[in-house]
Parts: sequence; structure tokens; C-alpha cells
Amino acid sequence: MNKQRAQEIASSPVMAHVTFNNQPIYIQHVDESNATARIYPIDQPENELEVSLNELREMH
Repeated sequence: MNKQRAQEIASSPVMAHVTFNNQPIYIQHVDESNATARIYPIDQPENELEVSLNELREMH
């Protein structure tokens, strides 16, 4: 996922369908300088992860 799209999703009040390892996730924050995002699984908000933007997939 590119940085701009990840930032748009993180800033949007509308829930986007994004996955990490085929699991639906929520993007909390995008770190553009490191090309990473702080995410958590939709059903496990306590399990935050820092992952590469390259590992995120937007489903349409």
C-alpha cells in the first residue's frame, strides 16, 4: 500500500477494508518516514503491531 493511501485511510472516518496476513485490520497511525503503520486486528484492539506498508492490502 502506498503511503498516501494509507494516510487517507487512517484519517478517514469511513472504515476501509484493509488486511494484514489476510486478517481485517484498522490503521491507527502511518509513519511516512519509515513507511510503516501502527495497526490492530478489528476484533483484537489490544494487539497493536507496527508493520511495513508493503504488507497491507486494501480489499475492494
